[in-house]
Amino acid sequence: MFPTLFVSHGSPMTALHPKQVGDVWRTLGEQLHPQAIIILSAHWQTHNVEVCAAERPPTIHDFNGFPQALYHLQYPAPGDPDLAKNIIDLLTVAKIPAQPNSSRGFDHGVWVPLMHMFPQATIPVVQISLPYTASSKMYGK
Repeated sequence: MFPTLFVSHGSPMTALHPKQVGDVWRTLGEQLHPQAIIILSAHWQTHNVEVCAAERPPTIHDFNGFPQALYHLQYPAPGDPDLAKNIIDLLTVAKIPAQPNSSRGFDHGVWVPLMHMFPQATIPVVQISLPYTASSKMYGK
């Protein structure tokens, strides 16, 4: 069994001013010791499921109108193309078509909480897109 968390990032400004949530994220990061992180952010929506297969996904600043300091933050965690392929294979077996995306970077729904949970950015991260039409009904629930 793998730990599964729902982590809301709130405003992108949480990256600069985490307040109490930063302490919670830091504590979670200290308690968890993942070999890799698989993450889904609603900020990456696609027609079909895509899985980030980049070796070094860039940090995406997918917002506007915030202080310049926010645009300078980077979360240089490595990707894991082999894990991305395994995820695609498992989704395909489950009859959920998925494809790799080797150019996608980490949006702020990914890097804002992770920069506080795992500030060293050494744990591989694989992001999965959210299909526009996603619902529990499409997956037999």
